[in-house]
Amino acid sequence: MTSMTAVAASLILLTLPAFGQGAAPTVPAELKPPAGAKLVLAAHAKGDQVYTCSQQNGQYAWTLKAPDAQLFDKHGKVIGRHFAGPSWELSDKSAVTGKMLAHADAPDKDAIPWLLVGVVDHSGSGQLSHVTHIQRVNTKGGKAPAGCDATSVGKETRSPYTATYYFYQAEKTP
Repeated sequence: MTSMTAVAASLILLTLPAFGQGAAPTVPAELKPPAGAKLVLAAHAKGDQVYTCSQQNGQYAWTLKAPDAQLFDKHGKVIGRHFAGPSWELSDKSAVTGKMLAHADAPDKDAIPWLLVGVVDHSGSGQLSHVTHIQRVNTKGGKAPAGCDATSVGKETRSPYTATYYFYQAEKTP
């Protein structure tokens, strides 16, 4: 199987009908959205986690500057992007910014953690207009590299990653 075919095959799995009506991924309890939240979108992300080497309290470390990824639909078509904030913006110009509520180690020890993010800001009108929570799961790669030291301070590095983002809308109250 070619890598392009493998990517296309994995993207097909990201359709909402394939997950079942209202189905959500199996995640640790701390990563579950509020009861009654409805899954409204699933998107595959491919891009980089961007890190900067800095010194704090005499320690050198790569710190996350921002994600820089494209979001894809089930056909492999770009439908949006994920960037600093953390923010997500779709082609329909709807966008959200979030704040991490919880995290859990990824099953893959070489991958960035899985997250539950609460939306703190909306802009535009479209598919993300009523999204309240986002999960980042199925991560591959993206961890900061080793080797941040005095000679690297201020340098930036990119660590490729993929993930699936699930977007939820809270249950509407009367």
